Amino acid sequence: MKIICIGKNYVTNVAEKEALRQADPVIFTKPESALLREVDPFYIPDWSDNVFYEAEILVKINHNGKNIKPEFAHKYYDEVGLGFDFTAKDMLNKLREKKSPWDLAKGFNGAAPVCPKFINKEELNLEKLQFSMNVNGEEKQNSDTSFMIWSIDEIVAYVSQFFMLKKGDIIFTGTPAGAGKMEIGDVLEGFIEGKKMLTVNVK
Repeated sequence: MKIICIGKNYVTNVAEKEALRQADPVIFTKPESALLREVDPFYIPDWSDNVFYEAEILVKINHNGKNIKPEFAHKYYDEVGLGFDFTAKDMLNKLREKKSPWDLAKGFNGAAPVCPKFINKEELNLEKLQFSMNVNGEEKQNSDTSFMIWSIDEIVAYVSQFFMLKKGDIIFTGTPAGAGKMEIGDVLEGFIEGKKMLTVNVK
C-alpha cells in the first residue's frame, strides 16, 4: 500500500482559494513503515529535536484506478478517517537548503499515525467536514474541509494521473493552521465532528 500526502492545502479565508488554485497541488509520499498503530507510542527520533504534529483528513482507496476524472473520483473511496502527519522540521530545513527530497523529514518510522477505524463517507458531509486536534487536552487545530484548496475528489483525480491508486492506499489531504512541536509526554488526540478517532502517546 502507498501513503500519498498533500501539502499546503488549507487556507484561513475561503476567498484565498482561487488565487492558490493556479498552482498544482504539492504531493509527497511516505513509506508503509511510517504507519503507526494507535496501540503503539510514538518515539521522537534521536536525530531530531523538532518534530511537529499535523492533523489531517484521510481517504482510503477502495479499488484500483488511474487517470481518474474528478466527476468519477468519489467512486474510488468509501471511507474517511483521521491521521497525523509528523514532520522533523530540523531535518526538513536541511533538506530544503540542499534542494533535496523530503523523504527523511516526512517518512521516518512512525511518522504517519492512522486511526484504527474509518467512517463511511455516506455518514459525513465531505464538503464541510469538521476535524480538530488536541494536545494534552488543549485544542491546537480546528478547521473543516471547506477551507481546502483542492477538494478530496480533485486530489484523488490529480494523484491518479501519476500513481496508479490501489485498494488500501491512504491519502493524507493536508492540514490547517495550528501545527506545532511535540514534546516527550504529550498526548495527541484527533477528532472528526467531535468524535475521537485517534490517540498517540509521545515518548
